[in-house]
Amino acid sequence: MSGHGTGQGHGHHDHEDHEHDRGLSYDFPVLARRRMIRLLAGASLVPLVGCTTDDDSAASATTSDPSSSSTGSSSSAECATIPDETAGPYPGDGSNGVNVLKESGVVRSDIRSSFGNSAGGTAEGVPLTVTLTVVDAASGCGTPKVGAAVYLWHCDREGNYSLYTEGVTDENYLRGVQETDDKGQVTFTSIFPGCYTGRWPHIHFEVYGSLEDATAASSITNTSQLAFPKDVCDTVYATDGYSKSVENLGELSLESDMIFSDGYDQQMAAMEGSVDKGYTATLTVPV
Repeated sequence: MSGHGTGQGHGHHDHEDHEHDRGLSYDFPVLARRRMIRLLAGASLVPLVGCTTDDDSAASATTSDPSSSSTGSSSSAECATIPDETAGPYPGDGSNGVNVLKESGVVRSDIRSSFGNSAGGTAEGVPLTVTLTVVDAASGCGTPKVGAAVYLWHCDREGNYSLYTEGVTDENYLRGVQETDDKGQVTFTSIFPGCYTGRWPHIHFEVYGSLEDATAASSITNTSQLAFPKDVCDTVYATDGYSKSVENLGELSLESDMIFSDGYDQQMAAMEGSVDKGYTATLTVPV
C-alpha cells in the first residue's frame, strides 16, 4: 500500500500516517515557490540552469570543456542556488521537538552509530559515503564555501528516523555535522537509506554559515534534499534488509514524488561503487 508519491500513504508505520501528512503541509509552500520560479524561467526572467548540467555548456556561445567536473564550470556559466526544500517532520534541529545539534558529539563524519546518552545502536545497511561540495552560487559555482557547515540526516534501511520513529526514539544515528574544508567539502560515512511509503529515496541536509551556527541550531542558510538514481536503488534494495523498500520504490517515481516532481537535476547524486565495496554519492551544493 502506498501514497503513490503523494506522501499520504498508509501502512508503513502507524506514526507516519500523521507525521507524513504534516510533512506534506510543510512541502506545499516550498513547491509553490519552486514552480513559480520555473514558470518565470520559461519567460527568461529567472535563470533555471545549474552549474552541473552538460546541456548548458553545449548551448553556451562561450563553451567550456564538457568533460570538466561539476565544480569546474566556467565563470560565464549560470549557477543556480540549490533548490530549497522542506526539512520534513523529522529534522532533529529543534524546529520539531528534539534538537540533536546542541548535543556533544554531533560533529562527526561517521554517522552510522548513535552517540552521547542515546541507546548506542548502529544502523545496518549497504555502506555509503556522502560527499557534498558547498560552493558560492554568486561566483558561478567557482568558489568553495570554506568554513561553512552541513547538518545531514536520513532514515535507516527500514525507513525509520532516529529520535522520531517508534522503536528508535532513543537512537540518534544517521545524523551528523561537518565543517567544510578548503575545497568546500564535507564527507559522511553512512549506510544507504531505505525507501518508505510515499517518498523517493533521499537524504536531507541543512547548510549553515559556520560550525558555530550549526551547533547552536541557528541561522540556516539553505535546506535541501539529495536524490538517488533508480538503478542504484534497485541494486541496493535487492540485498538483505531492504525488502520493504522494493515494494515501496515500485510504487513511486521521481516524476510523482512530492519533492522532486518539479525537477531534480541539481539534486541527483553522482554515484560510484557496488554493493560489496559500498557506494559513494557526490553532489555540488551552490548556496
